[in-house]
Amino acid sequence: MASYNEISVSTLARLVGTPDCPALLDVRIDEDFDDDPRLIPGAIRQPFRNVVDLASELAGRSVVVYCQKGLKISQGAAALLRAAGIRAEALEGGQFAWRDAGQPMLLADRLPPRDAAGRTVWVTRHRPKIDRIACPWLIRRFVDPRAQILFVAASQVHNVAEKFGATPFDVEDAFWSHRGENCTFDTMIEEFGIGNDALARLALIVRGADTNKHDLAPEAAGLLAASLGLSRMYRDDLEQLEAGMTLYDAFYRWARDATEEGHDWPAASAKV
Repeated sequence: MASYNEISVSTLARLVGTPDCPALLDVRIDEDFDDDPRLIPGAIRQPFRNVVDLASELAGRSVVVYCQKGLKISQGAAALLRAAGIRAEALEGGQFAWRDAGQPMLLADRLPPRDAAGRTVWVTRHRPKIDRIACPWLIRRFVDPRAQILFVAASQVHNVAEKFGATPFDVEDAFWSHRGENCTFDTMIEEFGIGNDALARLALIVRGADTNKHDLAPEAAGLLAASLGLSRMYRDDLEQLEAGMTLYDAFYRWARDATEEGHDWPAASAKV
């Protein structure tokens, strides 16, 4: 059981991938990171002695810090953040405990270069519908919460990527794109190594909606309808993305927690 100022692996696992996930700081020393260069999804690396450099950015947020075993480095780094007024906890058992629990881990060498502000930058075609909302949701929930998403004319995606140091996705001749019958969403889950049962269910729905193969999952038609509705509600692509984040948050929580739940009306227990 986690002690005071610690969070358990099971508790953190319920938060990862949701809007309530705390900021995650990987403070392992370089030697420990080199032994296992994977991150808890959404984490950023930060030298443990310099965690207070992030105090202004983390103000008002909850933070979880982890090192290899959850001992002196993460305990000390979390204490430094608390001394700076940040709500910070250490992960009980550290990265070893997360790994040994079989939780998904992100392959750090798949991450694109970061900009001067420490963000990954991604670019795709404007007027998104399904894959181009699903992928930014996946990136911000499981890869880089601070990721910057650029929507531009289809003919200019690769040019913008070159000039602005962005990573193109969901376009032809891009690494991060469709592969065979799989969507870009599938590609990202596979390449980053972040698959779990809930994401696998969601990926099937995204694939069915994005490729008009609604027989893959009964929810695919609903996702298509909601996506097309959002595309007509918003002229601004970034506003549509923000609305779409909530849509995919709901689908993810259904895929994780509610697939066996139905809705009865009138309630079975109601008296006639």
